[in-house]
Amino acid sequence: MKFPATMTPQTTIILIAAAFAALVQAADAFSIPERPQDRRSLLQQIVTAAAASLPSSSANALLVDNSSPDLPAFKGEISEAKQRFQLAIKDIDDLITNYDAISKTGGDNVRLYLGTQGVKSHMYGIMKVLKSLKDEADDIVDYTEAMNEFEAYLFQAEGAAYQSLFVEHSSAKGTPESLLKTAKGDVMNMRKYMGALATQLHLDS
Repeated sequence: MKFPATMTPQTTIILIAAAFAALVQAADAFSIPERPQDRRSLLQQIVTAAAASLPSSSANALLVDNSSPDLPAFKGEISEAKQRFQLAIKDIDDLITNYDAISKTGGDNVRLYLGTQGVKSHMYGIMKVLKSLKDEADDIVDYTEAMNEFEAYLFQAEGAAYQSLFVEHSSAKGTPESLLKTAKGDVMNMRKYMGALATQLHLDS
């Protein structure tokens, strides 16, 4: 089983407990054979059955796991910038679609999608990418205004997701859930401005 790059201790314990429970449940369906080769075959059947019985919604919603490669540094080429921007839009669409499952695993996984935690998301370094595309826009003034609005909402989404990690241990008002809900609203606004930027660049949004 592959685990996400960022997991809280609580999430790890829950996953281990769920895996053990599923393993025990699967084992109940089998009798233990006497021959070693048969026992090995039985063990393989148990592991397969246990894996199939585990819930998968949260795991499928996560962007990366420990084996995922880091995103290479942006080299500044226009074709690369356009491709990275389109992939960043896809990552944000995935975040919005699976937001409830992703946010349940904590603010760091939301930040992973935003490109502000780790270097796995195509959102990583997104402002450098967008600035390199200014001269490709239909209207550089409209493009710059949309880019600035996008950056402001990105900053706000990152701030809310980050604050959700510590709000329970501070004097600040709010809960992790309320802050992550705020972050979702900011992400939705980010996506709106990404669409406007893509239109300026004649890219499918």
